[in-house]
Amino acid sequence: MANKALTMLQIRRILKLMMEECSQREIHRSTGIHRLTLKNYLHRFKSSGKTFSELFALSDHDLSVLVHPPRSTKDTDERYADLSTQLKRLSEELGKKHSHVTKQVLWEEYLQDRPAGYQYSQFCYYLDQYVQQQDTTMPQQHQPGYRLQIDFAGDTLCVIEPLTRARVECPVLVCTLPCSSFFYVEPLSSARQEHLIPALNRALAYLGGVPKNILSDNMRQVVTKASRYEPLFTDVMEHWALHYQTNMQATRIVRPKDKPSVEGTVHIAYNQIYARLRHKEFTSLNALKCRVRELLDNANDRLMTDYGKSRRQRFMELEQELLLPLPATDFVYKRETTATVKKNYHVMLGEDRCQYSVPHEYIGKLVKLIYDEAVVEVFLDFQRIALHQRIVGRRGIYRTIEEHMPEAHRRYHQQQGWTEDDFTSKAAAVGPCTEEAVLRILTSKAFVQQSFDACLGILRLQKKYGTTRLEAACGVALQVPSVSYRLVHNILENNRDKAASAAEYHAPMLPFHDNIRGKEVYN
Repeated sequence: MANKALTMLQIRRILKLMMEECSQREIHRSTGIHRLTLKNYLHRFKSSGKTFSELFALSDHDLSVLVHPPRSTKDTDERYADLSTQLKRLSEELGKKHSHVTKQVLWEEYLQDRPAGYQYSQFCYYLDQYVQQQDTTMPQQHQPGYRLQIDFAGDTLCVIEPLTRARVECPVLVCTLPCSSFFYVEPLSSARQEHLIPALNRALAYLGGVPKNILSDNMRQVVTKASRYEPLFTDVMEHWALHYQTNMQATRIVRPKDKPSVEGTVHIAYNQIYARLRHKEFTSLNALKCRVRELLDNANDRLMTDYGKSRRQRFMELEQELLLPLPATDFVYKRETTATVKKNYHVMLGEDRCQYSVPHEYIGKLVKLIYDEAVVEVFLDFQRIALHQRIVGRRGIYRTIEEHMPEAHRRYHQQQGWTEDDFTSKAAAVGPCTEEAVLRILTSKAFVQQSFDACLGILRLQKKYGTTRLEAACGVALQVPSVSYRLVHNILENNRDKAASAAEYHAPMLPFHDNIRGKEVYN
């Protein structure tokens, strides 16, 4: 209809310019109409036998009939009458999901039985017209606080693994209240139940209440058996709905128009959230969630020109008071599995391929892991032996508590974290000579880390020889320009520290020069 109205405006403009005695070239430049099209119009004007003024005075209908005379003939009517009986079947064939049928295939089959039938363009025109007539929608009136529609966005967001730079895809949950268009968006580690249900908890917390119904499509995390009249929901979702005193509902199979509001909200999320993240990189899911929450708040606070209010304002005015109150606690979704404690005193959570430590004395034991989105608990005979924060968004990661290690592993682990201050403080506890000896060793290497083993060796000598002898041996060693672990060890092994008291071997004051650094460097 719009194209036809536009054509009539063009025709009247052509007539107006012809009445002003403009040339065809001038009319072409003024209207942008192709010269051949313009020539065709002028031919029809002249064939009518009427002046341009008389044509301009005609009604739109009469002028349209004059300029676009109907082309219906007996032959055309017969072809259309035959095709019209086939349009329903052709439309159904075209709409089958897995048939892979195209209009081209349907047209070729149509010509096999009717060689004198329509050509491809006319065939597609009448088929499209029929499909558009069938594809009608009924306006819906949404009751405030009655229903929350939920769905996953088709596109995902992602987190960049810091070490490998690998992309970790994050599905995005979208929830909306149709009446006010107030919505909630959150990226998840996965679309599994263990991550979906806590996200739904947070969605209701964001709304500050519970709607009477929750409408979802037939996603397998929610629905076990689809049905138009009595869909069956998973046990976990039934318990979740019971906890929040709401009712679960499901759409018909492959009927996205049953939840049009959330389908539209997904596109709003693309425009208001996804688009603003296109140049950003996030190395953790928490950082991504925080940024998405900021953009979500901004989107809900944006002015809706059709209403003159923001989504948040409409929500607070229309729906907030009608929501049911939240329960005192969130619904906690926990899962459990079993694992054997490996020789490295860790157990693996199979879903994430991540490993969590337990006390080393339980190596070889069969333990039970009970976990949710945030926490992993390890039990042996109903006694909890380990508690860890769950590793989210990364695979193959170890989480180790130092107290779970054997003594030898703990000392090695501590050694890996030595600093200069650690050695100087431990040496100072032995005595000033030991502290000075350690300081000289720390300054003897191009890279201070290269001297850590020697310092550690000197400090461990006190276990065998005692603090007094180590202090005396370091006093003897300071008489030599270059102090080393081997020197101190030889002094103790040969009992040279016993020849005199440690005080007699205190190092003399050295002349000050730029090549000597004191202990204040490490303070």
